[in-house]
Amino acid sequence: MRLTQGQFSFLPDLTDDEIKQQITYALGQGWAVAIESTDDPHPRNTYWDMWGTPMFDIADAAGVMMEVKACRKANKGRYVKVLAFDASKGFESIRMSFIIDRPAEEKGFELVRAEGPGRQVNYTVRSYATEKPIGARY
Repeated sequence: MRLTQGQFSFLPDLTDDEIKQQITYALGQGWAVAIESTDDPHPRNTYWDMWGTPMFDIADAAGVMMEVKACRKANKGRYVKVLAFDASKGFESIRMSFIIDRPAEEKGFELVRAEGPGRQVNYTVRSYATEKPIGARY
């Protein structure tokens, strides 16, 4: 199973050169770039671990790529993504988000059914990765 979240999710993984081109585009738009990682890729998990702080003052993609490489090295076997924020309207809104690194084996998700009163049925999507404790998921 291949996780499909963010831009380019249905394409093959981007090369470092293609990632650098996307970062160059984001910086050219005046957007700040950030890097995040997680071992719980549930679609509703919006709280990934941020690598450092958003890079508001970096104007060259090479500086961001240096941080990308450091984040990948420190977070082997986890999902890593790049985000680009636009603060031109007075608040930050995500303009770009794409996964740049992922575990070798992606666990996938299961659909959990829960029956309630009055024949009510609720469904929940749960990541198989969460069966293990944090730090041992991949």
